[in-house]
Amino acid sequence: MHISDGVLSGPVLVATNGLAVVGVGIGLHKMDYEHAARVGVLSAVFFVASLVHVPIPPASAHLLLIGLMGFLLGWAAFPALAVALLLQAIIFGLGGLTSLGANVLIMGIPAMAVHYLFAWRVCAGMPQRPVFALAFAAGVAGIVLTCATAGVVLFAAGKEFVGAIGMIALGHVPVAVIEGFVTGSAVAFLYRVRPAFLEAPLRAHAGKEAPVG
Repeated sequence: MHISDGVLSGPVLVATNGLAVVGVGIGLHKMDYEHAARVGVLSAVFFVASLVHVPIPPASAHLLLIGLMGFLLGWAAFPALAVALLLQAIIFGLGGLTSLGANVLIMGIPAMAVHYLFAWRVCAGMPQRPVFALAFAAGVAGIVLTCATAGVVLFAAGKEFVGAIGMIALGHVPVAVIEGFVTGSAVAFLYRVRPAFLEAPLRAHAGKEAPVG
């Protein structure tokens, strides 16, 4: 899901880089710096996970963990993704520097959508199964929305990419299911053993802040 340099047109590059800067700026402004280590850990997890490519004809795919990042980080997913994608572009040549903003947007927007669609529904005292179900849905939705956002960006760059959009969507169907299980299992585990890690989305049923720690 990394768009390389030279693929997007000039206007699309300007627009996506500008919007990505805004997203990263908002993420830094909203980020709780007492939990900066959490952002760094998830950025590193994304960095490693998205390097492991699995051949799925007609292309190859890899985990993105967008649902997990959105669920746990909210707006802070933007700077976390920006750092990881920048390092991948510099060290491994994945994606590109001019298209960095597009790649940040393609993954950052779905992460934010997942956060607002699913994370706030997790409440203190919920049974494990609903927590897993919400996180599973977040993992699947993260991939679906990432493919959709990538499709919009590529379509804006030219209609000749319509075929590529279909291939991207098809290749990520199994990835969406896998991400659902990974995200569901990770969030359910954290909810059970370390609820403080979910303190951003965690809310009590009565509408008060949930006790965490």
